[in-house]
Amino acid sequence: MILLGIDCGTQSTKTIAVDGETGAVLAVGQRSHAFVSGLAAEAAEQDPRQWVQALEESADEVMKKLGDRRREVAAIGVSGQQHGLVALDRAGTPVRPAKLWCDNSTVVQCEQLTAALGGPARTVETVGNSMRTGYTAPKILWLKQQEPENWNRTATVLLPHDYLNFFLTGKARMEFGDASGMALLDVRNRVWSEDAIRAIGAELWEKLPPLASSREPVGELREELRARWGLAHGVMVSAGGGDNMMAAIGTGNIRPGVVSASLGTSGTLFAYSSGPIIDPTGEIAGFCDSTDAWLPLVCTVNVTLVTEHVRNLFGWDHVRFEAEISKVPAGADGLFFLPYLTGERTPDLPQATGALSGMTLQNFSPAHLARAAVEGVTLGLGYGLNRLRSFGLRAAETRLTGGASKSAAWRQICADVFDGETVCLTTSEGAAMGAAIQAGATLAGGTDWGEALTSLTARCVHIDESTRCVPDVARRAVYQELQEVFSERCRPVQR
Repeated sequence: MILLGIDCGTQSTKTIAVDGETGAVLAVGQRSHAFVSGLAAEAAEQDPRQWVQALEESADEVMKKLGDRRREVAAIGVSGQQHGLVALDRAGTPVRPAKLWCDNSTVVQCEQLTAALGGPARTVETVGNSMRTGYTAPKILWLKQQEPENWNRTATVLLPHDYLNFFLTGKARMEFGDASGMALLDVRNRVWSEDAIRAIGAELWEKLPPLASSREPVGELREELRARWGLAHGVMVSAGGGDNMMAAIGTGNIRPGVVSASLGTSGTLFAYSSGPIIDPTGEIAGFCDSTDAWLPLVCTVNVTLVTEHVRNLFGWDHVRFEAEISKVPAGADGLFFLPYLTGERTPDLPQATGALSGMTLQNFSPAHLARAAVEGVTLGLGYGLNRLRSFGLRAAETRLTGGASKSAAWRQICADVFDGETVCLTTSEGAAMGAAIQAGATLAGGTDWGEALTSLTARCVHIDESTRCVPDVARRAVYQELQEVFSERCRPVQR
């Protein structure tokens, strides 16, 4: 049995083929796609048809590498960038480019929806999340207000991974995980919120596709694609999910006690929960996962966005950067970097700016600045982890992914700041692997779903023990003090 995992990210779409018996990745194909050019600075859009083309071409490459084994492909799962708005007409054609998660042109709509729902606290109570520009609901209101002709042409509203499922099967549907990132779903009860939909307009009811369990398949692969790729009949397409939901599965985050942390341009921390986690402040995203449980998540905007800027200031390569931060002690001899170079999402400080403090002749050096930058962004993630812990979530182990997780020095800083062991995985397929695993579990179906998910995860997700870091007692004490300083300086303004 071979499982295909497809991950449609912001930069590219990747297809992987996984041996369901051994967990080995048999083939990988990847194609890039671009943003729509010439938009306002706060806008970010892509043509969904680029995603389809990238999917087809990356899958073509995988099929070529599989050769005759392609006939063993039994199921397909799709991961997609969260929150994007795909509006389709009655023929299933996009009426305009998709507005992406990183589109920030909906500030006014966020304010309008929050007011319509009774204010920030009432908004969180209603849908389980605050109303943020990244989410889909304000994008839908933006489309209705700014482009009424396109809104009237819109017959179906989908998320990016749902659109690719529609391409693969001809069926439009949503599942709990990705839908929970729209700020339209009552995440406690996993049903659409009547109040949130009414705040946009009653006509939205007709444009939303059916909502179903993340464990239920969307359908079978279309005959045209089955024939093109030379697959056997009856290839199943699973529900799929958002990239964070699929990354949770792909990092083995399917049980309590494990936290996943992505150290990329931005950062995310998320953990499995058997019940809904609703943060009254809205700092924690109260998402569902794509296994019919929940996935509380925190996101920080400033991670390698900050450290890469510092590295480039001094013209260092990554080896030099690693060497420089390694020779400076924990706490950077008093140099403190509040890393909000582009505002922040957690804590909710969109207009915040960065700051350097504690400068002396001893610590005013490139190496100290680099160390302070790494510590600052990691303390930002630590703030988010502590917020998760305040709701009773325990982190026996944090599994690190993303580009910065390749740094041994940074991994140790994470262990010391998080006050827990950190470790990486042997592969970096992440969301694509999670999509493949979910597809395999769905193929088993019924009462075997959970057992199949656990079994496949054990076969496909492997820890790289050579990367494991254990907190150092002395450094941990330093960072506990700095975490208190960080939390005090980034305290959100009460609204």
